[in-house]
Amino acid sequence: MGLQIPISTTFNLPNGLPVTIETGKLATQADGSAMVRQGDTMILATVVSSRELREGQSFFPLSVDYQEKYAAAGRVPGNFFRREARLNDYEVLICRLIDRPLRPLFPDGYMYETQVIITLISGDKETMPDVLACLAASAALSVSDIPFDGPVSEVRVAKVNGEYIVNPKRSELAVADFEFVVAATLDNILMVEGEAKECQESDMLEALKIAHEAIKVQCQAQLDLANLVGEKCLVKRVLPELPSDDELKARISDIVTAPIQTLARSASDKNARKAGLKAIKDELKVTLKAHYGDDYASKEALVGEYFDKAKKHTIRMVALNEGKRLDGRAMDEVRPIWTEISYLPAAHGSAIFNRGETQALTSLTLGTKLDEMMEDTAMLLKFSKFILHYNFPAFSVGEARPNRGPGRREVGHANLAARSLKQVLPEGYPYTLRIVSDILESNGSSSMATVCAGSMALMDAGVPIKTAVAGIAMGMIAEGGKVVILSDILGDEDALGDMDFKVTGTEKGITGCQMDMKIDGLSYELLAEALDQARRGRLHILGKMGETIAQSNEDLKPHAPRVQEVIIPGEFIGAVIGPGGKVIQELQRETGTTINIEEKDKMGYINIFGTSREAMDIVLARIKKITYKPMVGDVVDGVVATVMPYGCFVDFGGKSGLLHVSEMSWSRIDNVEELVKEGDPMQVKIVEIDVKTGKLRLSRKELLPRPERKPRPDNN
Repeated sequence: MGLQIPISTTFNLPNGLPVTIETGKLATQADGSAMVRQGDTMILATVVSSRELREGQSFFPLSVDYQEKYAAAGRVPGNFFRREARLNDYEVLICRLIDRPLRPLFPDGYMYETQVIITLISGDKETMPDVLACLAASAALSVSDIPFDGPVSEVRVAKVNGEYIVNPKRSELAVADFEFVVAATLDNILMVEGEAKECQESDMLEALKIAHEAIKVQCQAQLDLANLVGEKCLVKRVLPELPSDDELKARISDIVTAPIQTLARSASDKNARKAGLKAIKDELKVTLKAHYGDDYASKEALVGEYFDKAKKHTIRMVALNEGKRLDGRAMDEVRPIWTEISYLPAAHGSAIFNRGETQALTSLTLGTKLDEMMEDTAMLLKFSKFILHYNFPAFSVGEARPNRGPGRREVGHANLAARSLKQVLPEGYPYTLRIVSDILESNGSSSMATVCAGSMALMDAGVPIKTAVAGIAMGMIAEGGKVVILSDILGDEDALGDMDFKVTGTEKGITGCQMDMKIDGLSYELLAEALDQARRGRLHILGKMGETIAQSNEDLKPHAPRVQEVIIPGEFIGAVIGPGGKVIQELQRETGTTINIEEKDKMGYINIFGTSREAMDIVLARIKKITYKPMVGDVVDGVVATVMPYGCFVDFGGKSGLLHVSEMSWSRIDNVEELVKEGDPMQVKIVEIDVKTGKLRLSRKELLPRPERKPRPDNN
C-alpha cells in the first residue's frame, strides 16, 4: 500500500523557474512513483521491480518507456483508433535518454525484472519535457526500496545569443548555436548527447560544467525528498548472495591469462580473434573437466562468467601496460579507410565508407514536398524535409536472426547521424532529402560510418552542403591509476572499455556527439584530452573522404528530378489549382511532373518537380497563361475564337478580347469573314481595358505599317 500523505520538495532552475517533485499522491501501489512539475508541464514516473527471480535469469531485464498523452496538449490522436499507440521515434529517443544513465546505477548482479514508465500528462508548448522525464524516473527510484546507486538527473544546456541557458524554452532552442543533454549524479557525468553548429571543444566543456552544477541541485532535491519519505525508501531490498568460487576463479585466471595475452598482442582481425578466444575457452573447459571430474557440473554455470572477467581484465592490462590494441594500432590511430561514390547508378546519390571492418553503404533520394515526413507527437506536429534511416542487419556481424524492423538502437543511431548532418544542409533547399544507411559490415563505430557515408552521398548527389562532416568513436580504459584514450574503437574495445564517446564535426567544429560513461570519476582534463584526440582523428578522416570527393558536385545527376520555383500573386492560386484541384491534377497527369503550391505573405510559391525539361516547360507555360495579367500596350499572340459581323474575339493567355473591325486594318473592311476565320493565329495589341468590367479592346492595325497618305490633288 502506498503513502497516504503527499510529500514534495521544490528547487529552482538556474533560470529561476521552480520545479516541484511530489510523491505519495498518485500511483501509490507502485514500488515508487513521483510527479515532476514545471509550470503547466507535469510528468508522472512509476517504477516496479519483481520480487521473484526468474529461473536461469542471466541479464538485468530493465524496460524504460516514455509516452506523451495527447490530452496533455489538448489534442485527440490523429490515428485511425484515436488513441495512443506504439511509441513513436521521438518517444523512443527519450526512452534512450532515460535508460542510458539509469541502467549502470543498478547494482551488479541485480537480475529482477524492473519496469520504469514515464508519462507526460500535462504540457505546455514552451517546456521541453525530455530532461524532466529522467528527473522523474530517478525520483521514483529514489523513493522506492529498489536498490539504486542514484540519484541521477538531466538538464539541457544551450547557447543562445552567446549565453549559456539551462533547460531553455522551445522557442529559444530554435535559435541556439548548440544544445547538449547531460545526465549526471552528484559526482559524475554519465551521458552527453546533442548537436551543434560547428562549436569548439572548449564551448562544449563549459556547457558540461554548467550542466553538472545544475544537476547537483536536482540530485540533492531527490535526496531531500527521500529523507522526507523515510524508512520506506531509505531501507533498500536485500540483494541475494551471488554464487561465487574464489578457487575456481583463480584457477581460470591462471589457465587463460597467458594465451589471452598472446592473442591480445597478435594484431588479429575480428574473425581470427573470435576463433582464438573460442579455442581458449574450449581448451579451458577440457582442462577443468579433467581436474574436477564429476564436480565440474556444479561449477559450470560460473565458468563462462569467470572466463569473461579474466578476458576483459587481461586485454585491458595489455592495453594499459604495453600500449597494445587488439588489432595492433596505436592508441590514436584510425583504421584504414577506403571510400567510393556513385556506386548505385539509379540512386540520386550514393557512397560507400569502409573503415577497418565497418562498412556503410548509403543512398540519397531527392523528393518533393509531398515526400516530407510528418512527425505527429502530442506536443508538436511538424514536417521534416530531412530524413535519415539506419539499418543494421544481422549479417553485418556474421549472425543469422530474423529481421524485426528497426529497434531502439537503430532509431538512436539514425538520430545522431541526422542531427550531425543537418547542420551543414543548405537553407531553403526545395527538395526533401532521404538518406538510407545500410550497414554491411560492423566492428564498431557504424553510426560514425553512417555520418561519413551520408556526407559523401549528399555531395555526390549535388546537394550544396556547406562542408563535409565526419565522425569518430572514442574509447577509454582506466584502471589502477593508468588511463589510455583510444581513437576509432573496435566493437570489442567498446565492450571492455570504460567510455563510448562519439563525436562528429567538420574542419571547423563539432556538429554532434553522444557519450556514455561506464566508470566514475572522469575529469574534465581527461575529457578535454579525449575531445582533442577526437578532433585530430576527425580531421584525418575528412582528409581521406576528400581524396574521393572534396565538395558537392556542381549539378544533380541526369536522372534526378529538377525543381523550378515560380512566384505568382495570391489571387491566382485558386485558378492554378482549379475547382477541386482539377487544373493542377490534370497538368501533373499530362506532364508527369509534381507541382506543389504554398501561400506565404499573400503570394503563391509554386515548386515544379520533374525529370523532363520539356515537361517542366509545358507546366511553366500553362501557369504563365493562367496567371497572365494583361496590361495596356502588351503585344500578345492569340487565336481567333469567334467571328462576328462587327469584328472577332481573340483568345490569348487564358483571356479574351474584342478585335473590332475598325482595328483590324488601316483599310476599310466590308466583310470580316473574308479576312479571318475561327482558329486563325493572330498577333494583337491591347489598347484598352475597361476599369469596371475588365473587358479588353484589341488592335491589329497598330502592329501593321501605317500606309502613307496620298497627297491631295492640286486644284489650282
